[in-house]
Amino acid sequence: MPPVESPAAGKPVVRTDLPPEEFRAAMHRAADLVADYLEHVGEYPVLPAVAPGDVRARLPASPPLEGEPVDALLADYKRLIEPNVTHWNHPGFFAYFAITGSGAGILGETLAAGLNVNHMLWKSGPAPTELEETTTDWLRQMMDLPPAFRGHINDTASMSTLLAIAAARHRATKGRSRADGLAGGQPMTVYASDQVHSSIDKACIALGLGLAHLRRVPVDTAFRMQPGALEAMIQADRHTGHLPIAVVATAGTTSTTAVDPIRAVAAVAEREGLWLHADAAYAGAAAICPEYRTVLDGLELADSIVVNPHKWLMTPVDCSVLFLREPGVLREAFTLTPEYLKSSEVGVTNLMDYGPQLGRRFRSLKLWFVIRSYGVEGLRALIRSHCALAREFAGWVEGEPGFELCEPVPFSTVCFRAVTPGTLEEQNALNERLLLAINAAGPVFLVHTKLNGRVVIRLAIGNARTRRKHVALAWELIRGAAANLRGEG
Repeated sequence: MPPVESPAAGKPVVRTDLPPEEFRAAMHRAADLVADYLEHVGEYPVLPAVAPGDVRARLPASPPLEGEPVDALLADYKRLIEPNVTHWNHPGFFAYFAITGSGAGILGETLAAGLNVNHMLWKSGPAPTELEETTTDWLRQMMDLPPAFRGHINDTASMSTLLAIAAARHRATKGRSRADGLAGGQPMTVYASDQVHSSIDKACIALGLGLAHLRRVPVDTAFRMQPGALEAMIQADRHTGHLPIAVVATAGTTSTTAVDPIRAVAAVAEREGLWLHADAAYAGAAAICPEYRTVLDGLELADSIVVNPHKWLMTPVDCSVLFLREPGVLREAFTLTPEYLKSSEVGVTNLMDYGPQLGRRFRSLKLWFVIRSYGVEGLRALIRSHCALAREFAGWVEGEPGFELCEPVPFSTVCFRAVTPGTLEEQNALNERLLLAINAAGPVFLVHTKLNGRVVIRLAIGNARTRRKHVALAWELIRGAAANLRGEG
């Protein structure tokens, strides 16, 4: 790399890319920063003590005219960024569904960034394309899915789900939706329970189906879809001129991790000729443990399944695997090859054919590293430990006066609330204040949901660094905060 020339008087210094030795030194420093962060992340409060606009107020309003040295970049990272993020890698992160940036995954992410590959075509990324095919097939085997399923990686479950519904639309219309669009055609309907993830709503919006044609199937007392109600709704729609195209069964709902009766739902979908998509973004990972496959009974009957390694398989975000029983349907829906993307290779996979995006990051490298680093048994051990901790926490809740366990705990997420004499509104207000107090303490972060009008607190265990002491600390904080709010402290 040629040195930066001395500028003429009054002209800015124009920097080129980092010279190899400067880059090497910077990467060593970055490695130390990340290693130190992972070692000490538990010392941060999970939620940073910042208000909206605080970080932006400390950033320059305009970009620099002259290039800045790496030392300045890393110093500002350490000063402005690291302390002011929500620490998803924190062992006390119990909100949403916890994720883990494991060391092996971070290594893979770093190396993928260095290669900077876009494997839209096999030719534009031979090793990334074939590694993605291999690694997703490893995951298929780990989950004990039939060999017919073919996997490919997207950014998140939202995109994977959108692609699954697009495939369903293509199959139901025999390709007419691709050629002619939706104008003038039958209104198409999609079916899911009222506990389904909001990505289903967004898929219906993006694909032009419309929210009015997303049917909310009633659930039972355990928040699982009712297959009889599903079948009745499909038949009613047929009688009114609608075209039912897809059912979405959830294997681990976001609020309670309930699992729809997938086998029974699959039977309805088969009778009615509908595509069955299984949203197993969170709980699908549990299928790598043989003892949890009965909980996910029927998953193998779906036409498509989404599972997110970035949720519970220790892979840095983002990495979502979409499995397809008939990948050719999705390929037919999206294959489009302009002249400048034509290539002569025969019998290869061109991943650009499986969705709208051409740009594809090399995500399989980090998943490959994670699976190899932990091994299947290592990943199983983590999932089992998280589920055991969740069951232990649930036992503490059940044994504590003034608290109630709100739902069963099939995996590693616990739904509970504080109870007190009074109206539903008063009890909800108590739990809202309790959640604020818990999160304000610093060592843990939880979120809430609503079940039948009740505010319920969720504790989701999924980080590789979480140990029993962190769960016990969360319970101590919860009990103490509740006592203070009740005036018992």
